[in-house]
Amino acid sequence: MPTPNDPTDAHWRVIPLPSLPDAQKDWLTRGGSLTAHLRTLGAVTVDVTREAVDVSWQDEARALGVTPRAPVWVREVALKVDGVPFVVAHSIVALEYSTGVWQSMRRLRTRPLAELLYSDSSVSRSALASRRLTARHPLYRLAAEQAKDTGHALVARRSVFERHGAPLMVTECMLDALWDKLAAMHGPRRREHARSYAHLSSHAKRVARGEAK
Repeated sequence: MPTPNDPTDAHWRVIPLPSLPDAQKDWLTRGGSLTAHLRTLGAVTVDVTREAVDVSWQDEARALGVTPRAPVWVREVALKVDGVPFVVAHSIVALEYSTGVWQSMRRLRTRPLAELLYSDSSVSRSALASRRLTARHPLYRLAAEQAKDTGHALVARRSVFERHGAPLMVTECMLDALWDKLAAMHGPRRREHARSYAHLSSHAKRVARGEAK
């Protein structure tokens, strides 16, 4: 049974689904700032798509420790690498904390939330939990607006940050452009490795036959 401020439940799990590719398992469980990890792939910009008072989604209330229908402050952004959306993030905090402990969240504008979360030693973070998203989940619909051609399940992760007893939850959905970028970066390396292996294997065979000089 999940406890308040625990991002796990029947769908959100600490250990990624075993059927997921290794690259997805890696990015779903990476600690630290996702923005910082994205910066290793290119120039990162933050496109703020919505900031407003709202209510939590069905699977968020317990994880955040708020009652259903309680007002929350919502911040939604697209994290872009070289102008292309790679991640859609949805962050929520109880409305009272958005004008108190987490009031800086309202003043970020296009700066990443990571500037608040990883620069303050008083902030602690829960375990990361992940799941596969389908069109039934509201975050999937936000992702589809950015990805344009989404027609299949996506993967997302979430965790709860706590500062002075006030929880803030961040959910991040990863788009196909991220996996395409990683494949493009690592593909040539794998092909080069394969060519090198083939060359060494061929050389070894010639040596065994006494043909190599």
